[in-house]
Amino acid sequence: MKILSKKIDTFTIIITLAMVTICFITIYPIWYTIVLSFNDAADAQLGGIYWWPREFSLESYTTVLTDDSILSSFIMSILRTVVGTITHVFFTAMTAFAFSKKKLIGRSFFLAMGTFTMFFNGGLIPFYLLLKNISLLNNFLIFIIPTMFNFFHLIIFTSFFKGIPESLEESAMIDGANELRTFVQIILPLSMPVVATIALFQGVWHWNDFFWGIIFVNDEILQPIATFLYRMIAESSSNQMKMNMPGGFTATAVNSQSIKLATMVIATAPIVFVYPFMQKYFVKGIMIGSVKG
Repeated sequence: MKILSKKIDTFTIIITLAMVTICFITIYPIWYTIVLSFNDAADAQLGGIYWWPREFSLESYTTVLTDDSILSSFIMSILRTVVGTITHVFFTAMTAFAFSKKKLIGRSFFLAMGTFTMFFNGGLIPFYLLLKNISLLNNFLIFIIPTMFNFFHLIIFTSFFKGIPESLEESAMIDGANELRTFVQIILPLSMPVVATIALFQGVWHWNDFFWGIIFVNDEILQPIATFLYRMIAESSSNQMKMNMPGGFTATAVNSQSIKLATMVIATAPIVFVYPFMQKYFVKGIMIGSVKG
């Protein structure tokens, strides 16, 4: 028993050390970015900063938060994330509610078609031409309409809806409620764990996505913060902010590196703050979606 206990203790120590190492490797780059963003830009270029700012400065954040183009991109990301997430969750959930009914005509055919699209697609060029033909390029709706539905999310919703007793819907029907009212007033409130899970998935994607802003949007007004940050990094070939940046601003007290770091922190902060409040729903929703069905 002592030998077994000793082995277990040794194993626990090894696992603990491994997890601490992984956590450190994951968290330290984020911490290092935050530290440099709060340090004076000129002093930061001297190096030797690892744990705390050597010369604390808010100049980089002041420059970022007073630039109109960055604020416009930040507001666009918020608007895109909120509208895109709400429409996606509602439309996908509504479709999944229909697919959860065995009486749906052509249900097996549509499920097979949806499954096929999870593995194969037409490619970027046909997709671009389609969006161009329906006048969605350089349009805010480019972030909303094509992303309103996801078949994988439909499967998660469908698995959850199948676990809701049919007697609840039958009672609502007896009271005179139609399908839409039943879905909105009964099904959705009972589905908050899976709704929160899908909302988190989609919200994080909308906030972090920069690709759509590069390929489908040319107007800077419609440029999300992730796309702005990408273009800033891609176009910064000089260390001085006097160069032509996506925002078109100039500064002498900061440099391109400090601006990029400050923008990265500002762009990441909303998701970092929101996730802890969604985590309990996220874990529960994932478990429900994976077990049921």
